[in-house]
Amino acid sequence: MARPIIHHRTAEFESIVEQIRADLKQIFQTSGEVLVLASSGTGAMEGAVSNTLCRGDRVLVVNSGKFGERWEKICGAFGIEVEEITVEWGRAVDPALIRQKLDKNPSIRAVLMQASETSTGIKNPTAKIAAITRERDDVILIVDGITAVGVFPLPFDELGIDVLVAGSQKAFMLPPGLSFAAMSTKAWEFNKTSDLPKFYFDFKAAAKSADKNTTPWTPAVSLVRGLSQVLKMFVGEGLENMHKRHAVFSSATRSAFEAMEMELFTKDEPSPALSVAVAPPDIGAGPLIKTLKEDFGITVAGGQDQAKGKIFRVSHIGYIDRSDTVAVVSAVEQSLKKLGHGFDFGSGAEAAARIISENL
Repeated sequence: MARPIIHHRTAEFESIVEQIRADLKQIFQTSGEVLVLASSGTGAMEGAVSNTLCRGDRVLVVNSGKFGERWEKICGAFGIEVEEITVEWGRAVDPALIRQKLDKNPSIRAVLMQASETSTGIKNPTAKIAAITRERDDVILIVDGITAVGVFPLPFDELGIDVLVAGSQKAFMLPPGLSFAAMSTKAWEFNKTSDLPKFYFDFKAAAKSADKNTTPWTPAVSLVRGLSQVLKMFVGEGLENMHKRHAVFSSATRSAFEAMEMELFTKDEPSPALSVAVAPPDIGAGPLIKTLKEDFGITVAGGQDQAKGKIFRVSHIGYIDRSDTVAVVSAVEQSLKKLGHGFDFGSGAEAAARIISENL
């Protein structure tokens, strides 16, 4: 990525795009095109809406955390009517509720959800929900997979997802600036009748350019070159090993938190993308996060909205290996001890190291 910029309307750049297109299909597990956009993941989320729906359409949004709310705001900006399923933070949505909503209101045109809700750490049952929407020719499933693609199995074609978006700054190990979108045959049929405004995020234009191994607008050249190297690493490691790595690191970290006598915030199936713990109430998340940063140079995320000051979130995505995982756990232990939390010191690091050594 630090190499000199190359001209994007050249055979050299087109050859890079050609390889990226092939590799992204493997990662998304689709035979269709995976569009590459110069934007954050929210750009792909907006495009997923504007390229499939119409003014006045009604959609069902699963609000299981902060990023579920984003679907509502995007739809609202385009004049789309939103029906919401609100899920308790830390819980996954019950697919039966989605079936009930669709049966009760046949005017619903799309279900929008997060596969992995990073504000709470839960993994939503995408496969079960896709089985419901797959039965309906007049309903599409739009999935935010920004912290899911490359993290756990989410086979696009097999599950019957209709739109799946992702971003460069998560499992793809790159700086922010690229987003990705895959569209099913059903979604492309919806595209034909979509009347929402679109220009920069025109998926039809992006697909037409992709067929020529190029982009409709000036691409983020350095990030695209970085993506080509990341995808080579992914293909070399293999999807199964990638998914296993994330699963092991998240399992090790959660076990470590429990050994430190902390409550896990996620009550249903956790996302392997991160581990979320409730900080000891007498300490709070703020002092713990601050100590990790000042004493160890480690940055972890806090909670948002209702969870602010209560939880902290440790990521397992990106360029992270087993030594990083054990180091974070050890730093949390030392920080908690310094802040006065009583627990069996060393038990967390031991639990994490044991799970990693037994499974990787």
